[in-house]
Amino acid sequence: MKLILFDVDGTLVDSQNIIAASVHGAYVAYGMEPPSREKSLSIVGLSLVEAFKVLAGPDAPVEGMAQAYKDAYNVLRLDPANDAPLFPGAGECIERLKDRDDVLLGLATGKSRKGVAQLIERHGWKGVFSTIQTADDAPSKPHPAMILQAMEELGAVQEETVMIGDSSYDMAMARSAGVLPIGVSWGFQPVDLLLETGARHIVDSYAELDPVLQGFLGEPSYLPA
Repeated sequence: MKLILFDVDGTLVDSQNIIAASVHGAYVAYGMEPPSREKSLSIVGLSLVEAFKVLAGPDAPVEGMAQAYKDAYNVLRLDPANDAPLFPGAGECIERLKDRDDVLLGLATGKSRKGVAQLIERHGWKGVFSTIQTADDAPSKPHPAMILQAMEELGAVQEETVMIGDSSYDMAMARSAGVLPIGVSWGFQPVDLLLETGARHIVDSYAELDPVLQGFLGEPSYLPA
């Protein structure tokens, strides 16, 4: 049985606008000068507390800023203008894989369990993912705990597990867990950084992910005829 793990923000979901706005809101709540949009997005993948340690420094009120981020996010998500759609091809990819009897799907994300539940409800993915690892369940990426816990839950082994993500934290986590790291170029961090932190493959679209997964699944194609 093969285990395919996906990151969420920047990999499945284009959430850059609401993330950047929520970071801005957290800084404003504490009377601090917000970072640039680019810097705000560079920490996507980390848990919120770890993200604010990187952005604002370890001496900043990171716990409070993390809560202020959540408060801002929960308000912003009610506005359709802050919609976070799936990246092109993401939904189709999940649909193709979810009914296979030789594949298990999972999520490994810096989002909260509540945030993941909202995502799953919105996209009709209830029951699709056999394991869901969040910032509430494990140490922040790049610690390998999310992947190790997912494998333990499902009885998966390293050589039959892959991690697909858009950040250096995803790649480093996968490398530390001893599984195949696949980087996507459409996310929040540059390709060079993904390669430096262990990406074995880089894909520019979900269509390009197909042949990589073909090789991983040991088939000519996992697409329907």
